[in-house]
Amino acid sequence: MESLPDVPKVVRLPDGTYAYTDHLPAALPQPYSGPQIVHQHVHQAPPDRTVQRIALGSGVGAGAVAAGVYFGPLLVGVLTAMAANLALLALLAAVCAWGVVTVVRSVGGEDGKRAAATVRRTRRR
Repeated sequence: MESLPDVPKVVRLPDGTYAYTDHLPAALPQPYSGPQIVHQHVHQAPPDRTVQRIALGSGVGAGAVAAGVYFGPLLVGVLTAMAANLALLALLAAVCAWGVVTVVRSVGGEDGKRAAATVRRTRRR
């Protein structure tokens, strides 16, 4: 038993590192007493998921939330296309009405003047 060498102990230094007692530095490092430097990384905020959180919190399943996320933009696109089609049809109807009134006025004669006057009276009402 006496022939075994001494096993050095492991100690924790003030800076948090570990060292063997036979390899201790001559002067132990002193802890830094100055102001603490904090490295903060600022990132862009994550997308707002309020609707999904409310839906999941109210008991709606994840499939319904996924369907809303997927079909929501599709619904907006469909409604926009429908509005564009209706606007085009309204423009076409206005151009056709203007053309008919112009042709009726240019035909002349009593019938044309009476028809134009009738159209004017109906517009005022």
